[in-house]
Amino acid sequence: MKAIASFPTHSANRYLAQLCDHFGRKIKAEHGDAKGSIEFSFGRCQLTASDSDLEILAQADDQTRLDQVIGILTSHLERFAFRENPFLDWQKIETNQPT
Repeated sequence: MKAIASFPTHSANRYLAQLCDHFGRKIKAEHGDAKGSIEFSFGRCQLTASDSDLEILAQADDQTRLDQVIGILTSHLERFAFRENPFLDWQKIETNQPT
């Protein structure tokens, strides 16, 4: 299962690095060249930064685990970007659609 969200910000690279560095202390996470990934035991995510937004693609094997990935990423981004008051409108992606 997959879901995607976009956060409009001019600090996308900074938040991408901050998320990956934070999680990378305990789990596999890496970033570079406006892309990053985080591997949880229950799912994973890919992050892509542009000049105008941070795109987050969350993936997991079932809805419960996907909700876990979404919840953790949302809460951490809200904490790191509190001055920008991020709102993530997660959209489910059908598995037969390319990402």
